[in-house]
Amino acid sequence: MAFTPLHDRVLVRRVESEEKTSGGLIIPESAKEKPAEGEVISVGAGARKDNGELIAPAVNAGDKVLFGKWSGTEVTIDGEELLIMKESDIMGILA
Repeated sequence: MAFTPLHDRVLVRRVESEEKTSGGLIIPESAKEKPAEGEVISVGAGARKDNGELIAPAVNAGDKVLFGKWSGTEVTIDGEELLIMKESDIMGILA
């Protein structure tokens, strides 16, 4: 992929949600919510302090992250739907 986010932005691929409930019911596409979990694809260089010093990002490519339901901007790159968001929109890294 030939895309690198700038500054403190992060490129994320959503993780697909389960198609069945724990009780075995199949969830139709129209009832599914967009997952708030994803995998970091690439990360910008980081934000800058007022004095110009670079603040390194806390996430790395390959990290599984949790983000807000309405976070980021949906984009299509190489035919794949991805999200570009600020690092501050990410709530945490999943272990």
